[in-house]
Amino acid sequence: MASRHLARSIAMQTLYEWDFKVSLGKDIPHTVVHEMLERNVEEFGPGLEDKAFAETLIDGVLDRKTDLDAIIEKAAPEWPIQQVAIIDRNVLRIGLFELLFGTYKEVPPKVAINEAIELAKTFGGTNSGKFVNGVLGTVYRELGEPGKDDKAKKDLTPEDKAALPVENKVGAVVYRKAQGRTSFALVHDVFGYWTLAKGSPLEGEDLQDAIVRKVAEETGLGNARVVKQMGENEYVAHDPDKGNIRRRVVYFLVETSDKELQLGAKGGLDDVRWFLERELVDLKMYDDVKGFFKKAINIIK
Repeated sequence: MASRHLARSIAMQTLYEWDFKVSLGKDIPHTVVHEMLERNVEEFGPGLEDKAFAETLIDGVLDRKTDLDAIIEKAAPEWPIQQVAIIDRNVLRIGLFELLFGTYKEVPPKVAINEAIELAKTFGGTNSGKFVNGVLGTVYRELGEPGKDDKAKKDLTPEDKAALPVENKVGAVVYRKAQGRTSFALVHDVFGYWTLAKGSPLEGEDLQDAIVRKVAEETGLGNARVVKQMGENEYVAHDPDKGNIRRRVVYFLVETSDKELQLGAKGGLDDVRWFLERELVDLKMYDDVKGFFKKAINIIK
């Protein structure tokens, strides 16, 4: 077994033991968790070359447990964290820690996800691998699929890319005018970014109808109309079920006369607010989102 895979396995077993004891009401300090790790290394991985990696995973999960659990619950809202099997939630904690706080050059996102899925299949129940894949896949997409083009750039020719099936997505810059001022509705994701309402069309649904529906679902703004299609991004992504696909995201400018915002029950989002144009510059936003806001402001003016 590869050293790092074994290190992940032992880290997961150690976190399982810690979590089980905590669930019984015991207070387990970090030093005791490290003693558990030493014992597990002696039993399951004598001579393990990368014990420091297991220590990094354990310390990272323990230090960021609150944030990691909040992300799990946002990505799988039908599963409160205490209802997730102990194996599954600790596999998810390890996978999320690597995905969100690891170094992509050292552990690429897809490696972190695949390793977590393998842990879930090995130690979890019948559906654990599928559950972990679903949660981590949701988070990966919310992150903008970092590294999504790496394999495609190496292995796919332009002809190959053109032949791939297309998956459409939609996003919107939403604004309202009142008393001579323009305000923008943004949603806040669990990674700390203010971003656009976005999502997937239903089968056979027109893209403009889809974005109006997604705006209503995520922000509560029902009285919305599409003003203009602003542009699109396209990239190659890997779907666990479909394989490589061309993901095409079409962005719209959407106007509303509604004022009251209501965050929809959607995994990955935790807030929705109005912002004036001058407030946008201080917000933490994804680079591509900033570009579409600049374009939207020019159109509105």
